[in-house]
Amino acid sequence: MKWWQRVVLNTVIFLVLANFLDGFHVDQWTTAVLAAVILSLLNAIVKPIVTLLSLPVTLLTLGLFYFVINGLMIWLTGYFVAGFMVSSFGQAILVSMILSLVNSLVTAD
Repeated sequence: MKWWQRVVLNTVIFLVLANFLDGFHVDQWTTAVLAAVILSLLNAIVKPIVTLLSLPVTLLTLGLFYFVINGLMIWLTGYFVAGFMVSSFGQAILVSMILSLVNSLVTAD
């Protein structure tokens, strides 16, 4: 899947989740697009560094800590984008799990 297709898919997912989850809020569709772009940049730049630094913990938890890393990327996106709000870190982990699930279902070959 190309970068812009993933951004569009994440934008749609953000807009849908904002309607279903109480602790997750997106002001408008342009905010969702900006959040998807920022998330893709964070996933490309910050996530590999955090993943490498947390590798021992990830191995000890048999990969479950990776959900925490994904939640951290969503939480950071909420920090950088005005109008994109995640009420708690647990909510960010839930959003990241749903985002990962939908992305894997759509991109499955």
